[in-house]
Amino acid sequence: MFKNKILIYYISAFIVLALAAFFVSIERYYFAAIPFGIAILIIALYSLDNLMYVIAFLTPLSVQLRFFADVDNDLSLPIEPIIIGIFLLMLYKLVFERNSFNKKLLTHPVSIAIYINLIWIAITSLTSTMPLVSWKFTISRMWFLAAFYILASHLFVNKSSIYKYFWLYTSSFIIVIAYTLIRQSSYGFFDKQAANYMVTPLLPDHTSYGAILAMLIPFILFCAFNRRFHLSKKLLMFAVGIIYILALIFSYTRAAWLGVAASVALFILLALKIKGRTIVLIGAVLTIVILAFSTEIMMSLEKNTQSSSDNLSEQLSSVTNISTDASNLERINRWNSAIRMFNERPVFGFGPGTYMFQYAPYQIFSERTIISTNFGDVGNAHSEFLGPLAESGVLGTATFTLILIIIGTTTFRIYHKVKEREARLLSMALFLGLLTHYVHGFLNNFLDIDKFLFVFWGFTAAIVAIDVRYTKDNADN
Repeated sequence: MFKNKILIYYISAFIVLALAAFFVSIERYYFAAIPFGIAILIIALYSLDNLMYVIAFLTPLSVQLRFFADVDNDLSLPIEPIIIGIFLLMLYKLVFERNSFNKKLLTHPVSIAIYINLIWIAITSLTSTMPLVSWKFTISRMWFLAAFYILASHLFVNKSSIYKYFWLYTSSFIIVIAYTLIRQSSYGFFDKQAANYMVTPLLPDHTSYGAILAMLIPFILFCAFNRRFHLSKKLLMFAVGIIYILALIFSYTRAAWLGVAASVALFILLALKIKGRTIVLIGAVLTIVILAFSTEIMMSLEKNTQSSSDNLSEQLSSVTNISTDASNLERINRWNSAIRMFNERPVFGFGPGTYMFQYAPYQIFSERTIISTNFGDVGNAHSEFLGPLAESGVLGTATFTLILIIIGTTTFRIYHKVKEREARLLSMALFLGLLTHYVHGFLNNFLDIDKFLFVFWGFTAAIVAIDVRYTKDNADN
């Protein structure tokens, strides 16, 4: 029976590829997508789990439609149309097949926090200064959450699925790394300026590329030292980890480097068996000290004149240069613009997704840089916290921050309460990956990029699934 299924899969794949090749040969490129669409539909109807694995492999290789055609409504191909279909299928199941969903996953505190944030985003879309932009943003957030969080969390109830899902993504992302490094090699690996856009069109720039690399490294290294894998697999995983670390170094993404440093610091505290409460207290004290001495810190930072550089040590030093480094100064310009927008509309904001179209009048001349623009064509608020503040008001940032806090408390509960060692360590490895972006999120925002959303919401879904499964097991014992 099994051999017959394998034969059917091979025959089906051959037919799909043959049809696609035929349409390409007669230059009917759009028609070439039809057999793939039919194949995806069949997989979705008969094996949704396998479709999730297909998505995991395809997501790193997806490309924005705008790189190939002048379009008003951009899509990430081939992945986004598949996700839209999954979203519609999930809505159908929620209405007609409610028993197909695990209520404990849907009502988990992290899930509830996500719903609250999504509801507030929808409310601020109603009051938006650009309703069409905001509703597109909101609906897009919904279908990515449907695939990358809700359906993924159901898949992850089986722990082995977590490894398979993320290793499919990790393996596919090596193609992105290879593409980037090969292009970069023609300019020289120490050419920082060339590194900025070597990853296009697969990703917008080096910062999102670096963020994804940083998030995946803790998971990869955890697997490399995991007892469940044979030595040969562990060696291969360790080699993959080295590739990712080198790619991160040559991405010249300073914020991602800081995120990894924070992740390493937390790992050391955990290795020293310092209690979660103590770690939280250390974080709170550091925050208070930074706020109390903010003036002195700013004066010290203004004395740093090291600009971003091809030299790795100078590049790291330039992180704190807010006097001459154009990239850092432009971030401050965007942040201050976001704060002024918030001051004007503190409750509902300007509307989700509108910052890049609205911030220009809120710049002031003394803060503008050589890379400033009035056209909204080179990025957003450069902060996962200040962006929502300008777009959805104080509750936009508060509800997003609530999600992060609950993810953290859930992880520490698993780490300290769950008996199974592997589950505890896996959840912490996933959280260490998320932590890299919690830090990075102060300096950049990527929650509109499919490749990043896959990892961000996927890691979150895995932590929730581990909590639901092993908390239940503990209760039964």
